[in-house]
Amino acid sequence: MRKIKVSAVSYTNTLPFLQGVRASQKLLDQIELTVDVPSECARKVIQNEADLGIIPVAALSRLNDYHIVTDYCIGSDGAVDSVFIFSNKPIEQIKTLRLDHQSRTSNGLARILLQYYWKREVTVIMEGDADAYVLIGDRTFGQKNTMPYVYDLGDIWKKFTGLPFAYAVWVANKKLPEEFITDFNTALGDGVSHPTDVIVGLKPYPNFDYAVYLTEFLDFNLDTKKREAIAKYLELYKTLEEIDFKGV
Repeated sequence: MRKIKVSAVSYTNTLPFLQGVRASQKLLDQIELTVDVPSECARKVIQNEADLGIIPVAALSRLNDYHIVTDYCIGSDGAVDSVFIFSNKPIEQIKTLRLDHQSRTSNGLARILLQYYWKREVTVIMEGDADAYVLIGDRTFGQKNTMPYVYDLGDIWKKFTGLPFAYAVWVANKKLPEEFITDFNTALGDGVSHPTDVIVGLKPYPNFDYAVYLTEFLDFNLDTKKREAIAKYLELYKTLEEIDFKGV
């Protein structure tokens, strides 16, 4: 029987999921697991190199047929503490924004908030100097005190919409066996039930607390409000001008 190819994200926010998956021998016997940056997870699912992956929600717009197969996501209800715009000046004054190569979703979120919340028209670039830049994931840890202005995009989205946000969801590009989905969902649930277990051995950062991040900022449950947020995001995302993003 062919193993199901699964792509997961290499960031700390996915470690509780991986903890649950790796603790389930029944599940490990059914899958071939790889760990990638968010854009690569999305590329693999879109190009059918993986059957299932935790992919940034913007990539849903690039899938003709997809199945959100679990009750879990990478989400937050307000500030997320790992998806930011870092800026040299107040957001009201920026004219250029450099995007992050690793996630189309966070780039889209930044652009949506600039256009619809801050009512700003800015030039977006992928390389070079800019007034502000998008940065996500573990690369943001301990960085909040390094720039004059820092905007947590989960916090701003909540102020804009009143909704939580789901940054990435577990998506299959084909119908998978129900028994497998049940086993996978159970493993994820087990992993996120004790998220702080993954902290041992992680690199420490100044002014950053892994326990607070994993238990107070992140919200792993894909509930009705987060599904509403995904729909809202995709609706607004369609209105953005296409850019040459070297990723998915």
